[in-house]
Amino acid sequence: MSSEVEETMRRIIKHVGVQDVIITDKEAKLIYHDSKTSMSSQDAQNYASHLAKLTTQARSVVRDLDPQNDLSFLRIRSKKHEIMVAPDKDFLLMVVQNPSTGEEKQ
Repeated sequence: MSSEVEETMRRIIKHVGVQDVIITDKEAKLIYHDSKTSMSSQDAQNYASHLAKLTTQARSVVRDLDPQNDLSFLRIRSKKHEIMVAPDKDFLLMVVQNPSTGEEKQ
């Protein structure tokens, strides 16, 4: 992975509340997961596989409603986490964060 991409991932992780940044290929295999976060690689893979399935279903719903449209972003909020997924043709970018914080770490 390029140093520019790694620097971008470090910048995202510095935001208060961000617990992990995960990048997977289209088969939900981990490409990037910061081992310095509190999430284990096994948990990151678990998130990745479930979110990839959900993203595929959400994309299908969007296309069923309007074949000219496509899913560009998916945001899920629960009591414990807020998960943001940015799908691409070849990969998924996922950010898991605590929804009760919102400032940047110093």
